Amino acid sequence: MEKNGLTLKDIYEAEKRIQPHIIRTPLLRPGTLDEVLGCEVYLKSEMLQVTGAFKMRGAINKILSLSETEKSKGIICSSSGNHGQACALAGRTFGIKVTVVLPEDAPQIKINKVKAFGANVLLGPRYYNERMKMVKEQQEKHGYTMVHGYEDYTVMAGQGTIALEILRDCPGIEAILVPVGGGGLIAGIATAIKEINPKIRVIGAQSKASAAYVESRKLGHRVEVQCLDSIADGLTCRAPGNNPYPIIEKYVDDIVAVDEADIKTGMRLIASHAKLVAEPSACVGIAALLGGQIKPRSDEKLCFVLTSGNWDIDMIGKIFNETL
Repeated sequence: MEKNGLTLKDIYEAEKRIQPHIIRTPLLRPGTLDEVLGCEVYLKSEMLQVTGAFKMRGAINKILSLSETEKSKGIICSSSGNHGQACALAGRTFGIKVTVVLPEDAPQIKINKVKAFGANVLLGPRYYNERMKMVKEQQEKHGYTMVHGYEDYTVMAGQGTIALEILRDCPGIEAILVPVGGGGLIAGIATAIKEINPKIRVIGAQSKASAAYVESRKLGHRVEVQCLDSIADGLTCRAPGNNPYPIIEKYVDDIVAVDEADIKTGMRLIASHAKLVAEPSACVGIAALLGGQIKPRSDEKLCFVLTSGNWDIDMIGKIFNETL
């Protein structure tokens, strides 16, 4: 039976469930970024997960919550790459058949990694809703359980464990900036943060090329937007998720949209100051400060959730070299 709703208890239970199977990523304090960004900078380095992204948390939590019958039939998901990798590795770990529907224009490194983890890969259109039609056809044909990247409350609970780790490593944190695509990650983090300490600000960031949550908040209801090409390919989402949206409206203090140029600058800053390779989608929080959408105090403790580091290395290299 599918779970309906998300609580702090769910997130604590998820932490116990997934702890043996994930990396407890470090909260880094690269002090040289303080002057550049105008605050006390903390980096939650989720690109150091075994699949290179935070998605392992939700995928593991979901798979460990399935019935034996569901496990025997296998799972399916639609993904821009990182969620697919997580499901593929989780499936291999627990001996479960996995099918992943990826965009045909996904970075090749993401496609290759999903295959390397043993999943069956189907390529489909760029936009999520169109790929979901393929997912439902496969479900009907094979009886797979769908592991949704952001609508599933069990997946959200897994992602919310990031917040528990941040709070333990830095109890005095004052704000957390989270990249927003479908909304499952920030829904999980915001639930944990606001239920534990409502004074901590939770801020979401999207690319202006795909800013469905920003536009929906302006209008006061869910809206669909036209998505333009963006280097932050992992955050492409035409409309807010049905289940994350009310959680985000309840708990998230602000959501901002950032420029592509600032995302690229953010990637270079993370590489030069923190010695981390972050993909563009991970750097929208950094971009929000660079572009002035968020203006912190100089002594404010801000945590940036660096969600992932999976992108074609030659493309990352071109971005790093743009200022040379």
